[in-house]
Amino acid sequence: MNTPNPPSSPKPSSVASDTPGTPVRLSWSAIKRSTLFYPFIGLLVVCIVMVFASDSFLSAANIENVLRQVSINAIIAVGMTCVILTGGIDLSVGSVMALSGTLAAGLMVAGMNAVAALAVGIAVGLGFGAANGFFVAFAGMPPIIVTLATMGIARGLALIYTGGYPIDGLPDWVSFFGSGKILGIQAPVVIMVVVYALAWVLLERMPFGRYVYAIGGNEQATRLSGVRVARVKLLVYTIAGLTSAFAAIVLTARLMSGQPNAGVGFELDAIAAVVMGGTSISGGRGSIIGTLIGALLLGVLNNGLNMVGVNPYVQNVIKGGIILLAIYISRDRRK
Repeated sequence: MNTPNPPSSPKPSSVASDTPGTPVRLSWSAIKRSTLFYPFIGLLVVCIVMVFASDSFLSAANIENVLRQVSINAIIAVGMTCVILTGGIDLSVGSVMALSGTLAAGLMVAGMNAVAALAVGIAVGLGFGAANGFFVAFAGMPPIIVTLATMGIARGLALIYTGGYPIDGLPDWVSFFGSGKILGIQAPVVIMVVVYALAWVLLERMPFGRYVYAIGGNEQATRLSGVRVARVKLLVYTIAGLTSAFAAIVLTARLMSGQPNAGVGFELDAIAAVVMGGTSISGGRGSIIGTLIGALLLGVLNNGLNMVGVNPYVQNVIKGGIILLAIYISRDRRK
């Protein structure tokens, strides 16, 4: 069976639209309708507040620190964006990251070539992502149940493999992925930018991206139009597993150890970045650039609240309230 040709559409204008290939007139009302408008305004407001709240917020060292901290969550959020755009969810990304990182670290310490060990870690992420996709797309199981189960499986395997203890003694050169620099820019930041550039091309310039948005908008209609929905969903969850593995490499290299308890709660941070970036939690609407803005917003908020000495418990309340506000705005604009 031949893969259906995506519906032809005019070239997009300079203003971001809700779905790839949809033209939007350059006007104030069009800008406000863009999924990037509110996330960008939110990021701008938070930055302005933090500039007045702390003299060191705009220092080069602090900005570098924020970008490095944001990179891991932002990379995971790429895969989460693809999943949520189809109307799904993936709760296993944090646990998959821990398993990928500990397994790669353990193999390196055991004497395996470091490059091969990292490749095995990436393969583990791909495998778990593909498994999630198979059970969701072909077995017809609810995404939240499937990924909740694989979250427990991946975390359990990481703890069994390590005995609950960190794995140290990695080759020195591995630290490059976590703290090295490329042309004066932190390696994790460069990796993040590359991942987002590839994701942007995939979602905005390839037929696969139009299928992802179409499934989230109306899965039944997309299936009737000839799109292989199950295959697209399988690929989407596989991408989520892959980005979790990439994040595992960055975190493991940054800590120079495999941590079986790494990634706890990272799935919630990734979902928060996606939602705060303007992507509809019900799917079909959003953008990968919005997710990057959402991840930066979350990172700047965490950094700024820490700098001004806000109680960590209060920080959770503030972040939870902002996430609720983002979901409300997304729901209101979708209606």
